[in-house]
Amino acid sequence: MMTSRFEHFAQVELVHDAGAITGESPTWSEREQRLYWIDIEEPALHRFDPGAGEDQRWVMPCQIGAFALCRSGDILAALRLGLARISLFEGGFASLNALPYNPLTHRFNEGKCDARGRFWIGAKYDPLPSATGERSASAAGPIGGAAPIHFLAHGQALSPAAASAVIANGMAWSPDNRIMYLADTPTRTVTAFDFDIESGALSSPRAFAHFERSDGKPDGAAIDSEGFYWSALYGGGRIVRIAPDGAINREIRLPVSQPTMCAFGDADYRSLYVTSASQGVSKQQEPHAGGIFRCRPGVEGRSPNLFADEAPS
Repeated sequence: MMTSRFEHFAQVELVHDAGAITGESPTWSEREQRLYWIDIEEPALHRFDPGAGEDQRWVMPCQIGAFALCRSGDILAALRLGLARISLFEGGFASLNALPYNPLTHRFNEGKCDARGRFWIGAKYDPLPSATGERSASAAGPIGGAAPIHFLAHGQALSPAAASAVIANGMAWSPDNRIMYLADTPTRTVTAFDFDIESGALSSPRAFAHFERSDGKPDGAAIDSEGFYWSALYGGGRIVRIAPDGAINREIRLPVSQPTMCAFGDADYRSLYVTSASQGVSKQQEPHAGGIFRCRPGVEGRSPNLFADEAPS
């Protein structure tokens, strides 16, 4: 796909040399003016203060694949052992819902909220060492194959959606909430769906973007205020901006090869934060792999949707 492009040399700065194994899910808290993020493999939820350069960490009991900020101020965490509602500063922890997969072979991977406050979550085949070759009837899809996407509305059970992915990533919605995007990382494809904001129904899937092996794999994503889709290309060392018609509009090169997700933040939502992974990377070649980076790409982003665990104020 990346045959016609121009590079945009936005100044990229390292804001936190986190050294994360798999840094993921940067999410700006408008209420706190802080950046939340996770490390999947050294399971913890982090809160980074860009002004002070300080990072606060809450260790999780198992791998954390995604999370959402809640309207109440709590955290909805997608842990390997299930969804949990966490009150970080009060110490509350409550398990939610039955798992849609066998936790010995699968875990949650990437989650985002839509504009109605439903939490969308995918799964990934990621067997524990002791479970290699094991599979129960409740496992999400064939071993190594596509697993269904689910969504959660407050007070309800997880519901399957008409979409699946081998490794779900790149969830995002157009500004008018009529299109949902979903990346399947191993197939290097981003799919667009017609989206019904009232019911959450998906329809009319079509290819939005596809990348060649040399480009890297589409991982996490963000949407800007103009409706352009920003994709982190894992293994490609760059962020690309894709127009609503699927054309590459811009790319920003990074000093690390494995960016995982991007998110707009700061008070004006004109900064783009990027998490990264250090797994399998030489620290000599990439000393800041696993760090968090920031640039000012010249376009405004959008505030993240919150999980609707209470009515809007």
